[in-house]
Amino acid sequence: MPVVMDADRISRAITRITHEIIERNHGVAGLGLVGVRSRGVPLARRIASLLAGVAGEEVPTGALDITLYRDDLMRAAVGPQPLVRKTEIPFSIDDRTIVLVDDVLYTGRTTRAALDALIDFGRPKAIQLVVLVDRGHRELPIKADYVGKNVPTARRESVQVRLQELDGVDEVVVEVGE
Repeated sequence: MPVVMDADRISRAITRITHEIIERNHGVAGLGLVGVRSRGVPLARRIASLLAGVAGEEVPTGALDITLYRDDLMRAAVGPQPLVRKTEIPFSIDDRTIVLVDDVLYTGRTTRAALDALIDFGRPKAIQLVVLVDRGHRELPIKADYVGKNVPTARRESVQVRLQELDGVDEVVVEVGE
């Protein structure tokens, strides 16, 4: 299992993305961060913390569960009893630029589900997408606005993001499936 990003590289990527968000949006006014459960949430919180440190202004942050919006809900990949977790968006997304944060962009289907779920909460001014890893193989016309690292992969490989908050370590590894 090659480690393609260690803790230092993850930290540098998140710092770079934070500065890109500030530059693209001319500051943080009118922004809101929403992390896709599960690993998008701690990434969104890290970015929010850095944004507050750099811009001197807090950015509201939430968590989005997309389980019931997935197009493979009834397939074996999810199972007959999917685990539905809580969506927590403690601010209005109306007329706000929402920065949607996820760990890996692959086919685009998770992002599509997240967009559907998010729109049920209101009408944002715009939605921008942050991913720590873009591994390619898109099936839908979705592209991230901010990418930590592009990691070209074969379809039989999987990208595993492990974060300190959930896994006790910060790393991104590529695993080869059967």
